[in-house]
Amino acid sequence: MRSLIPIAAATLALPAAAQVRAVPTQPDSEAGALRGVEVILINEGSAAVAAEGPRTIEVTAADGTRLILERLPAPAATIQPGSFAKARYVPTGYAARPAYKPLPGAPLPEGVGTAWTGDSPATAPRTPDTGERETPTASGTRSGFLDRFTPHEPVYGAFGLGDSGGKLQVSFAFQPIGGESAFSHLRFAYTQTMFWRLDLPSGPFTHTTYSPEVYVERAIDPSATIGLGWRHDSNGEGDATSIDSNRIFLRATKAFDLGDGWRAEVTPQAWVYVGKQGVAPDLDRYWGNGSLGLALVKPDSLKLALTLRGSPDSGRGAAELFASWPLARIDDDLGFYLFAQGFTGYGEALDDHRRRATHARIGIALTR
Repeated sequence: MRSLIPIAAATLALPAAAQVRAVPTQPDSEAGALRGVEVILINEGSAAVAAEGPRTIEVTAADGTRLILERLPAPAATIQPGSFAKARYVPTGYAARPAYKPLPGAPLPEGVGTAWTGDSPATAPRTPDTGERETPTASGTRSGFLDRFTPHEPVYGAFGLGDSGGKLQVSFAFQPIGGESAFSHLRFAYTQTMFWRLDLPSGPFTHTTYSPEVYVERAIDPSATIGLGWRHDSNGEGDATSIDSNRIFLRATKAFDLGDGWRAEVTPQAWVYVGKQGVAPDLDRYWGNGSLGLALVKPDSLKLALTLRGSPDSGRGAAELFASWPLARIDDDLGFYLFAQGFTGYGEALDDHRRRATHARIGIALTR
């Protein structure tokens, strides 16, 4: 059995007598920690506490590597005095996953115990829920394999003055096959971006871009991920005005720990165009063949993300900046972000790619 590493007790925002001690299992290495590190949460106080534990902990792997781990979202539960619960932690940057919320009346998940038995708790660690999840609504019960869905590009609605209008975007990624096989790296994604001209009398949606993707993605190590795939961008119009861009892309992200919970991310991407592009054979001169993403983020705090793209041959390109801050910092009941977006350059809208524009907008984001 792997050893448990005692760390300092973490006092939660509850009565002073309620105190939780977090005891992590020692991972073998960084790669081992990426699969999740089990942490035992022991309530040593005299009152029940939320089964949350500290947001981040520091451990030293068996090979001597120092790791900063972040808590994965978990179902709401409490730990009675003298009892324990289990939590899972992963290296910082890999914990932003949707929390599992059981239906009312559902049994508590595995990992919440009633007695501490030393270094070997009686219950096994909770495994991720990959089954169908049902949600009762006024229009009937809805269900899906929700753990298969993850955020992709930011989901937001932002609004500006004049011809900046509104910019709305929905985006998600889906993992169709789980497990440890090669097929588990396959992803489908869809993004739709809409431009809403609120400054015009009828408030029309003047541009819409539809962007499905198919790609494979794999973590190289706890701080780096690489992806290879195909993306289709279309304005959804008929033959006379259709713009259909098909690109094969290669992208990667590398994260750097800056300390105090902050990290930086660098995301280079390159692509080649394949097939016809409808009435926009010159799209590559405005979109270019590559981009560079730079991000500075602290979980549960500020995130700044800048994307630069362009064509060295034509000298045309664009820059887009996102800034977001979680409103849960003000009230835990608020599950979205204050969001700002700015763009300058060519190609913000697919079917208006030849026009140079500069826009600033502010609104809210559901993911970032």
